[in-house]
Amino acid sequence: MKLMMKLFIVFASIIAIAFYFLRDQDSPKKDKATEIANDKLKTMATLPGEVSESSGIEIIPGQANFITHNDAGNQALLYEISAEGKLVNTHKLKLPNVDWEDISRDDKGNLYISDTGNNDNKRSDLAIYKVSFQNLQKPEAIRFTYDDQPDQTSKKDKLSFDSEATFWSNGNLYLITKDRNGEDEARIYRLTDQPGTQKAKKIGSIKIKDAITGASISPDGSTVALLSEEKIHVYRNVTAPEKFFEGEAEEIDITGAGQTEGITFKDNNTLILTSEGGNLYQYSL
Repeated sequence: MKLMMKLFIVFASIIAIAFYFLRDQDSPKKDKATEIANDKLKTMATLPGEVSESSGIEIIPGQANFITHNDAGNQALLYEISAEGKLVNTHKLKLPNVDWEDISRDDKGNLYISDTGNNDNKRSDLAIYKVSFQNLQKPEAIRFTYDDQPDQTSKKDKLSFDSEATFWSNGNLYLITKDRNGEDEARIYRLTDQPGTQKAKKIGSIKIKDAITGASISPDGSTVALLSEEKIHVYRNVTAPEKFFEGEAEEIDITGAGQTEGITFKDNNTLILTSEGGNLYQYSL
């Protein structure tokens, strides 16, 4: 009997030790600072290894899964992932990926891939690719230049025409620039969602110190959310998308979330975010 008791104690100890060391292996990567900074931010999952530099995220029309992509230096691939971070499908597109920075969608099942990264301000091939999720192999290009960008960019404006944030609303696409000039200004431009060559019209600007990395508008159009590194910038009671920056503004600290790049609305009160560090987040407004 004593031998059996000793064997039971040894066995129970082994089980306890194994549980201690293995208990978090299947859990998503979490940063304690994230939970401390804002209890409304929840880590949903770790992104699959293929998504090494998630730069945008969108909900797949009519489904519960998400679509995301990597940015410059990666293949022209869209990754379909579940809410648990599992890779469901990989879609190869017949497009260049010069610097994919964001993805948005309209109410007709079209996705808009923003190939708008312009770090050195030298690109002449800026484009947003419109593609139906029902037929990803037939993309159409919306090629554009900025209406206020001179042919010879001044030293002052050298880093002013780089955009990593786009959202769609009512037949238009809205681009928000990533200010790297030190002017603390993000410019807002508008394009139509029709393929062809266009001029992106400047319609406003925001005084903001943070470099904007993503944007989205709520399904009811009343809230716009901009993303920067470890911050969400929310504009509520929006009366028109072209004047969203006149809405009620709130800056939300999500310290610990890392280099946050992708953002979309799951519903009117819930945001989905990704970070280049490899996590999928949910934030409740």
